[in-house]
Amino acid sequence: MFRYFILHSSFCIFVAIIRLISMKNIRNFCIIAHIDHGKSTLADRLLEYTKTIAEKDLQDQVLDNMDLERERGITIKSHAIQMEYLYQGEKYILNLIDTPGHVDFSYEVSRSIAACEGALLIVDASQGIQAQTISNLYMAIEHDLEIIPVINKIDLESARPDEVEDQIVELLGCKREEIIRASGKTGQGVEEILAAIIERIEPPKGDVDAPLQCLIFDSVFNSFRGIIAYFKICNGRIRTGDKVKFVATGKEYEADEIGVLKLDMVPRNELLAGDVGYIISGIKTSREVKVGDTITHIDRPCAAAIDGFEEVKPMVFAGVYPIETEDFENLRSSLEKLQLNDASLTFQPESSAALGFGFRCGFLGLLHMEIVQERLDREFNMDVITTVPNVSYKVYDKKGGMIEVHNPSGLPDPTLIDHIEEPYIRASVITATDYIGPIMTLCLGKRGELVKQEYISGNRVEIIYDMPLGEIVIDFYDKLKSISKGYASFDYHIHDFRESKLVKLDILLNGESVDALSTLTHVDNAVTFGRRMCEKLKELIPRQQFEIAIQAAIGAKIIARETIKPVRKDVTAKCYGGDISRKRKLLEKQKKGKKRMKQIGSVEVPQKAFLAVLKLD
Repeated sequence: MFRYFILHSSFCIFVAIIRLISMKNIRNFCIIAHIDHGKSTLADRLLEYTKTIAEKDLQDQVLDNMDLERERGITIKSHAIQMEYLYQGEKYILNLIDTPGHVDFSYEVSRSIAACEGALLIVDASQGIQAQTISNLYMAIEHDLEIIPVINKIDLESARPDEVEDQIVELLGCKREEIIRASGKTGQGVEEILAAIIERIEPPKGDVDAPLQCLIFDSVFNSFRGIIAYFKICNGRIRTGDKVKFVATGKEYEADEIGVLKLDMVPRNELLAGDVGYIISGIKTSREVKVGDTITHIDRPCAAAIDGFEEVKPMVFAGVYPIETEDFENLRSSLEKLQLNDASLTFQPESSAALGFGFRCGFLGLLHMEIVQERLDREFNMDVITTVPNVSYKVYDKKGGMIEVHNPSGLPDPTLIDHIEEPYIRASVITATDYIGPIMTLCLGKRGELVKQEYISGNRVEIIYDMPLGEIVIDFYDKLKSISKGYASFDYHIHDFRESKLVKLDILLNGESVDALSTLTHVDNAVTFGRRMCEKLKELIPRQQFEIAIQAAIGAKIIARETIKPVRKDVTAKCYGGDISRKRKLLEKQKKGKKRMKQIGSVEVPQKAFLAVLKLD
């Protein structure tokens, strides 16, 4: 009996040592950088070097599995993949998460960072440190991640590695020898990066024997398998067939399949603390899975849920309506499935007199809105009309109450409003000194207030402005890129709400308000904006057999007007000379017909008219 006890104890110690070794050899890391600094290309080289993907599967941006990502050359979704690497005779498991670089997808980056212990900070050797580099770096530092700085694209003729190295040393306060020089194109420096990941990044902390705690950091809808949740195990272990519970929703399931994420999903019988994997448990409805939720065992639950992610705050709101009214429910289910894969999308039902029933959707920016619209079309075959984007305002009434308004039609009666507050952002623009003048002019034109200006290195300067969010959502980024010839980088975060003189601008067609074209705008810009809107609509709305009056109004006051002339038949063509009164009689008869037609005729507004306001210049 005693011998059995000793043997059993020895076996338990042996198992514990194996677990310790396995956990010691896991590294979870992500790749962060500014847009287009070569994250996905470098990820390709890492996968190639660790032989995670076969040569036949090798292609550019191998982790970008959406057609949209490949076409645009940008990463929209974070992508997790597991690599195995032999280093100094020991086998290591490296869990990589490739992240997007665009400011509109920064929420994806924050979720990826929460599932990691280290980060590769990639900086383009020709462009140096940009706004999003700094923003993502601060996010990583807040989560206590180990930062490995990498200078990428050193094979370019325009590369300035020494200068960029100075910038990184100044920003991070690291030693020069800690910075790795690499090229995602040629594969130079990949070996050094892998060695740095293993040596510098700490293995995940966690107790294998503790109650199960898994953090869900992403989810995806599969039409055959239901909803697949991606998680990181913080404590405990999970086996196939375990009865599990999702803490936030309180729902209970059976783990039908668990596994790790390679190029494809690879099933496993057991996953331990420190592992990153997926779970399939036959979940059918999207509301049952919440990003940031905790998975635990039913029979041995954890004491508390893991602190999830901050609730995402949408920046831009727009109405999304189906072209065919009967597609409303299909649109709802499409948005729910899309929300699984894109936690930063929010939506709630609304109706419009012009467009019928639809949804008021919240996006992180204009690119995000464009991508969602495109994905609805491609993945779910949904034809939709998107209304003019606007931001959320705080409206205070004369009794001291406050309501949030996302839609101009939700604005109370002007007599009841005390004041309106609009969101202001703190914007950081990094540019070469050659473009300071035009950029400042642009920011001032958008009601910006200069906060400070700092020289970073050489001829590069960081300009910080406070600007209304409503002014930048439409065309600010495009204009910034064109006036700086693509060299300026831009990053922002919500700063505060400030009182502003805002008015509701209505567009009337033959005296009828088109609520989908209504906008909230600053009183100083209202007349110019209204006039440009009318001119644009005159170009886009096709001519009818009756006259169409396009008007811009603030309350009862008309501030701009354009008229679309009717298509007319020459009714006097058959009159050969004779009395003028005959011609006049025929013209008067036509005029009465046109007037009658105007009363019963309706004006069709084409889809492109709703987005015309985005390109008014």
